[in-house]
Amino acid sequence: MHNDKIILKGMRFFGYHGCLDAERELGQWFVFDLELTMDLSAAGDRDALADTLNYAEVYERVKSVAEGPPVALIETLAATVIRACFTFPQVNKVKVVVKKPQAPLGGPLDYAGVEMERSREETG
Repeated sequence: MHNDKIILKGMRFFGYHGCLDAERELGQWFVFDLELTMDLSAAGDRDALADTLNYAEVYERVKSVAEGPPVALIETLAATVIRACFTFPQVNKVKVVVKKPQAPLGGPLDYAGVEMERSREETG
């Protein structure tokens, strides 16, 4: 098995996630970085979209989670994105980083975030 990766970095979506009422009312930006591990040998050899994963479809799945029903935790966003990525049968492992640049922590910071990595075997 090859550990090739498709990477989508810096996907920005506006959502209404958070524990505070203000976060759910006003919304804020969330940034997603995604690494999908799979075998890309056939795509590299044959130069055919059918042999890889359509990035636009992955982007739309992440967007639907990020702009979807509000959740309290960015951990929940990350886990939901992972599950969405495993609907693509060729994906063997998913690593996602969810960044919350406007986290209400009372002072300046670049972002608060979580990183989760799961293999298909771990998720069943």
